[in-house]
Amino acid sequence: FQSFESIGKEKNYVFLSKKIEPSSVLETAPLFDGLKKELVWNKFSGPTFTKSYCWPPVAWGCDVVAISHQGNDPLLYIPPVLTLLQLESDYQALPNMSGVSLILCPGWKKAQLVFDLLRTYREGCRRLHPMLIILGQNKEAASQVEIQGCEVVVTTPYNLLRLLEHSTGFLCRLCHLVLDEIEVLLSDTAEQVFTILDCYKKATAQARGDLPHQIIAVGTRWSKHITPLIKEFMNDPHIVITVIEEAAIFGNVQQVVQPCINSSRTAELLKILDFTQRNLQKVLVFTDSVSEVEMIHKALKSNSVVSLKKHKESKCNARCVLERWRKMHSSGTPAVLVLTDDCLQSLGIRDATCVIHFSFPSLGVFGQRLQSMSDNFCTGVKDSAIDEEHTKAKSVILLPENSSCHAPGILHYLKHAEAEIPEEVYDLTAKVLESEEEEKSSRPLCAFLKTFGICRSRTECPDRHQINLSIDMAQNIADEMIETPERVTILPLLIINATNYFGRIIRKQKDQYTILAKEINDYFKVPGHRISHNTVEKSMFYGLREGANCHRVQVVETPAKHEENVYKVTIKYIDEGRTSQVNSDQLLHLPAKFQSLPPQAVEIVVCRVKPIDNEVEWNPKVTDHINHKIKGKLHHAKVVQTLGRTVWVDPMVGVTNLPMMKMWINEYNIRTEILSTGLGTDNPEHVGEIQKLCRQIAVLDHAQSLEHFTKEDTAGAEEASSPQDTSIQESSAEICNSSKTFLDVFFLDDVVQAKEAEESTVHQQKSCHPQIKWLQDKMTVTLKVQILRAADSKCEFSREKVAFSAYSEGKFYVADLELYQSVIAEKSTCVIKDTEAVILLVKEKKGAWCKLLKNKNVHVSLDFEHWEESEDERPFTVG
Repeated sequence: FQSFESIGKEKNYVFLSKKIEPSSVLETAPLFDGLKKELVWNKFSGPTFTKSYCWPPVAWGCDVVAISHQGNDPLLYIPPVLTLLQLESDYQALPNMSGVSLILCPGWKKAQLVFDLLRTYREGCRRLHPMLIILGQNKEAASQVEIQGCEVVVTTPYNLLRLLEHSTGFLCRLCHLVLDEIEVLLSDTAEQVFTILDCYKKATAQARGDLPHQIIAVGTRWSKHITPLIKEFMNDPHIVITVIEEAAIFGNVQQVVQPCINSSRTAELLKILDFTQRNLQKVLVFTDSVSEVEMIHKALKSNSVVSLKKHKESKCNARCVLERWRKMHSSGTPAVLVLTDDCLQSLGIRDATCVIHFSFPSLGVFGQRLQSMSDNFCTGVKDSAIDEEHTKAKSVILLPENSSCHAPGILHYLKHAEAEIPEEVYDLTAKVLESEEEEKSSRPLCAFLKTFGICRSRTECPDRHQINLSIDMAQNIADEMIETPERVTILPLLIINATNYFGRIIRKQKDQYTILAKEINDYFKVPGHRISHNTVEKSMFYGLREGANCHRVQVVETPAKHEENVYKVTIKYIDEGRTSQVNSDQLLHLPAKFQSLPPQAVEIVVCRVKPIDNEVEWNPKVTDHINHKIKGKLHHAKVVQTLGRTVWVDPMVGVTNLPMMKMWINEYNIRTEILSTGLGTDNPEHVGEIQKLCRQIAVLDHAQSLEHFTKEDTAGAEEASSPQDTSIQESSAEICNSSKTFLDVFFLDDVVQAKEAEESTVHQQKSCHPQIKWLQDKMTVTLKVQILRAADSKCEFSREKVAFSAYSEGKFYVADLELYQSVIAEKSTCVIKDTEAVILLVKEKKGAWCKLLKNKNVHVSLDFEHWEESEDERPFTVG
């Protein structure tokens, strides 16, 4: 069943597998009265065209598949599902007569949006206790989830499977399963979704009582995986499609692409028509100009092909042309009509069997042309996208060499339709994408590319994915800021997300910003120096007082028009990286002597870690945890790449100063900290992808320096100093000039010295060294090997040696430790835990060891959290 409804001047298309009377007015919609009031209270304007067809079958408890341009809108299903949950009579077989709805979303961000909407509308329901379940990879998290008393669960496929590993009981109470953004779910997590569906199917078969069971799938595109979803798990669903291009895929329209040179299009058209005339067909030949219609009509006539023509300058009206075209078909003559796109609506043709695209269409025009065959779309669910036995409609695209402007959109659709695609389409698309990338040259470098090494939405992403020297190298980090790439001191001040920050790189000796900050503060303490401006200019530098501190700021945006003397302007703190809005009269004249030092804020990216479950953004839980952990605190890091004012580091370690011992100790590694949340995972390709990107630049200013320092002995890197923090400016000079020793260099996993990395390439299997912390008493030594979920672990003991190895997250870890003193091998043990391996060494002779290893190992450090120094304890070293 198909319908074309007029709303204003537009016509809306809908394909229905079964007739539905739409509910286009909220007052008469099949929703709970309290929910209607809540919708009105939240300024809901009324059901859209798609909602008017989706709400009734969902509210009836039927299985539904809905494909629409608005298919990512949760309100397609939330109101009718909440209405169903108010019907206690349907759930009498369940405890508390309470059914459970499960909403599966493609990622945490969409799940959060759905959860927020449920909380917004729960006031209009008698009872509604929604629950958002986002679990990390830590197994204990799933065991703590309790779903009792919860009516709606919102989660993602990966998180649900983690929950089901612990318990599958709630599936027996599950009455309504919603698959949100079905095309994304079945594209990125098809295996996980069908595993969940199998579990649900088994649970419903074992459920007691007569419970409702409903599956709702909504999205923006038809997917080939929807067919097995319908056939194996749904019960005669209502299929609602309001996108003509998607209806064509469901309707099994055959898509053919015929490459040709521009001058031979007419010859190709004649070949196609010769083929189609063997079967009695209704053929439409579309083009975008009056002249081409006349030319094609003339060519067909000269080749004895009877045809009609229609364009805006035609003398014959649409009704006349339509009658003649249909008479041709009924009389046994192939009906061929050549027309321009602007005539299609007036003709109202829906029963064509073949459409030939003489002019290459945009995707929007392409859909309008396909609509002329909608009466011949197949209405049943097919086993494949193109089933020859059920194909009643055919679309033929002539592809000349100059059709590149619309190629990407059409290629994307043809792939989606599983059509046979000639190489010429790929070639044209590549040229267009290259051209589009060049048009983005003035845009910022893609944040996803920088943060994870890849952008998965490259064609849709508005930002740049190639180096632009004029932008990326315009403001390089000065060489003196990165004196030793093996060890820089970083002060993160603005946390964008878990791995992306803005902050300062602090020089080891005399930090210039420390001196400048004191001079600026002293200068503006004098009231006469605080000179405001009547007008401020974009891109200019000013001073700004905030409490006791003064900052250098740059105006990045001013209002287009302002009549007031005081107005809001957007500024950037050039030494911190954050932006803010302030009143124009707060900005003070900044003398030139305070502008000579370049902006100190740099962008910092922590490498080799990304969100779990193929998510593209960090969960706020991780970002909040890292923000609390690192903001305004000192860190040491190894620089692996720089580009402009962006620096990639691996590792980045939080440090604490022990002034009495003149030492710095490492408290945590940021990457390890993220992994420990269970919401991050390894990203081994990250550094390689960034280096590949930066190879587009012939020479980096500090390349020779970086190479030089990676070959030097790391002992020289042990001298460092404290970065300047606004709260400790008074003591910073003393800290910067003092000589310190680093404990626990903390370079984890495969981040090793360049020499070690080169040597490792000769091995067939590259190994990584885990971080190890140790502590002792008089009888034993305890080693804590920091390794997540170790597998195939081995631990071999000898009198003066311990060798540990294990696999973790796709990497092979090895620690071969030559001990400083002897142990009793037979009594030593190794216990594997979820986040670490604990090795207990029994000393051969009682007493304190002054160190653990004969030779220093940068991966081994004292466990300062549990270490206590006795009065008679001798001097000790890390390893």
